[in-house]
Formats: sequence, C-alpha cells, structure tokens
Amino acid sequence: MANLLHISSLFHLFCLFHLVCVAKSQSFIGINYGQVADNLPAPEATAKLLQSTSIQKVRLYGSDPAIIKALANTGIGIMIGVANGDIPAMASDQNFAKGWLTTNVLPFYPASKIIVINVGNEVMSTNDQNLMANLLPAMQNMQNALNEVSIGGKIKVSTVHSMAVMKQSDPPSSGSFDPNIGDLLKGLLEFNKATGSPFAINPYPFFAYRDDPRPDTLAFCLFQPNAGRVDAGSKIKYTNMFDAQVDAIRSALNAMGFKEVEIVIAETGWPYKGDSNEVGPSIENAKAYNGNLIAHLRSMVGTPLMPGTSVDTYLFAMYDEDLKPGPTSERSFGLFKPDLTMTYDIGLSKANNQVPTPKTPMTPSPEQAPKAPMTPSSGQTPRTPVTPSSNSTGTPATPVLVPTPNTTVTPVSPKTEKSVKAGVSDAQLQANINLGILVLSQILWYPMLLHM
Repeated sequence: MANLLHISSLFHLFCLFHLVCVAKSQSFIGINYGQVADNLPAPEATAKLLQSTSIQKVRLYGSDPAIIKALANTGIGIMIGVANGDIPAMASDQNFAKGWLTTNVLPFYPASKIIVINVGNEVMSTNDQNLMANLLPAMQNMQNALNEVSIGGKIKVSTVHSMAVMKQSDPPSSGSFDPNIGDLLKGLLEFNKATGSPFAINPYPFFAYRDDPRPDTLAFCLFQPNAGRVDAGSKIKYTNMFDAQVDAIRSALNAMGFKEVEIVIAETGWPYKGDSNEVGPSIENAKAYNGNLIAHLRSMVGTPLMPGTSVDTYLFAMYDEDLKPGPTSERSFGLFKPDLTMTYDIGLSKANNQVPTPKTPMTPSPEQAPKAPMTPSSGQTPRTPVTPSSNSTGTPATPVLVPTPNTTVTPVSPKTEKSVKAGVSDAQLQANINLGILVLSQILWYPMLLHM
C-alpha cells in the first residue's frame, strides 16, 4: 500500500509539473495597450483585469508612468516605447538617453517588469531619411545608458517594423527585405544579434483578406480548414496566413545571415466592426482569428520553419481607441470594453482558457468585394503607417502577404465555406496533445516506478 501511495504521489507530482509547464508556456501571449481614446478605464483597473487573464505581456506605445506603476508587482512583462520625435535627440546626445531612462524606467524597475524598450514605431516605413539614419545611433545610446546602470542585459532595446520592410513575402521561402533600406536594416539586425534583442514586426492577415476577399482566402486567414497553399520553393504546404507571413520574415532574416535573431509579433489582430464598404470586419471573423490564433500558439506546433515553439505575439488591442482617425475598423480592434467586459470571448480568462468555437466566418456580399484577387503592386501599402507621439498608438497599417498568381490555391465555393468548421480545431488538437502527454507519461514512468 505504501508503494502504491508513493507511486500515486509521484504521478500526481508529474501531472502538476506538466500543468505548470503548460501554464508557463502561455508567456508568449501579449497585448497592445493603446491610449488614443478618452474613455479608457483607470490603469489600476486594467492591471487587475490583465491579472485575471492568461496575458503575460503588455506593449505600450509610449511610457505612461501611471500604467507602468499600475503594473508593478504583477509579474506582467512590459514593452515601452520611445516616440519617433525623440529619436534625433537621443541619437545625437547620450545624456538625452540617460535622462529618458532616469524618467521612464529607473523609478519603476524592477517592481514593474520592463522587458523591452522599443525606440520608435515603424520608422523604416516612414521614408524620412533623417529619422531612419538616426534610428540605430538612438538605439545604441539607449543601450549604453542601460549598460551604465547595469541593467543592459535585463532590458532589451529594439524597434518595431511594419511589413513594408519586406520586398517579397510570397511564397514564404522567397521572403526578402526591401533592398532600398538594406544597409540600414543590416545595421539594426547586427544590433539585434549583438544584444540579443528581438526583431519586432506587425503582420496582419486581415489586410491580406481585405486585398483578396475570396472565401478560400478568408478560411486561410482565420485558421479555418482549407485546401492549403503550397510554397513552390520549399514545397511546404501552408494552412494559414499567419504562419506564412512569419516564415516569410524568417526566410528574409536567414537570407541576410541573421538566423539567431528572434522574431516577435508586436501587433496582429482583426477588427470586429467596420464601415459598410469595408471587407472583413465582423464579430464572427474577429473572434475566429484571435481565438484560433491563441489556440494555435498554445498548441506549440509552431510554423513550418520554426516548429515546436510559439513566437511572442502581442494581440491588437486591449481596448478600442475612439479618437483614432480613419475608417470605423481603426477604432474597433479592442478585445475588452471600457467597462472591463469582453467584446467577445476568445478564452483569455484564467477561469476558462478554452477557446470558444467561433461561428462560421462572414464572407462579403457581392457588393462589398470583387471576386477577383486584388494584389497590390510592389511598394504599394494598404495605408500609411502612423508616427506615434509619446502618448499615442501606432495604427495597424501594414502591407501583408498577398497571394500572387503563382501561388498554389484550390478555391472553395461559398457553400463549402459555410462548413469550414467541420475539421478539427486547434483547441481540440491541444486538448488531444495534452491527453497524449499524460498517457505517455504513465507509460514512461511505470517501469521506473516498479523498481523504486
């Protein structure tokens, strides 16, 4: 009996260890906290809300002290940002970087878990040559300031890019960066490699669907069952746009000799509402994209070029930002409302982190979307990236992977699209994986326990 109790205790200990590993693995889920709004809840209320979820990281576009302080002692990792307008001064004056650090980091760290300082947002897509040339020196001065106070190895310095830095992303194996910014980008990547900081970028499958609004493209973008798309170069079959975009970035980094540089998804999301002439925004589609993305990340399947791991991914966004200009969709990315309730449930609550099954994705009406793909010409971007102030958020305005005529695609009919949920979801797959791990653990441990 004693042996049986001992065996039972060991097995339960192993199960507990497994659960801890699974919970810890969700550290890759982050969220963007923009502030271009006049109806946001108090930072303290947001901090409590975040603690009730599986979100482990937050990205701020500026360095609001009230938010940074509210997140103290929560264990939540914080990305903060240097405004684009501060880059020239930071590049030319080391003391400016020291002063910025003294004001925005040192009063709060380490109680507030600041993990990354992003110098600028989508700078390489601004076409501002002076700003682009000053970006690396500004990052170097920030790194030097961190080193002087002995936290250079604890807080990383990086910058966030839009997908406009990509010259080619389809097929993923041919991913490459824009040669017009090649020299500047190489310098930034050498900095990333030397300091161990991530290459942060903003892919949006939503824009890919907007530019190619066919039913099969929607299923591909929403992680729904689809025929898949074969990369003509690698012969890899991709089943979702997110993996294809991430692998295109990986291919571009590898081609430049930066295989060691980690990728971080600084923004990705899907609007739940839009104007009548906008293609794609809906509660159903937003819930499907974000919910299935989370399930995909939790599965730890990874991408074809980076299997068995999940990249840190910051969802866009915490709340709607009602003061943003542009179409309705720009103000409709929020996962939570100002009253702290969920806009829609995608399984982020710790009380229930199972991703609810999303409804069938909404396809556009014939009046809303053309049947033929709309592939932007090279260099064309869906929208101009916004340069944020210290208290603003970047808009998710990035060009994305769009299928070309050479892409292998098997179209599905609207009728087929209505039944896309007939396959196995990522959430179901993860449940099966977890069960398999537990069963396998019993098989592996049993012979060992017999000899104890």
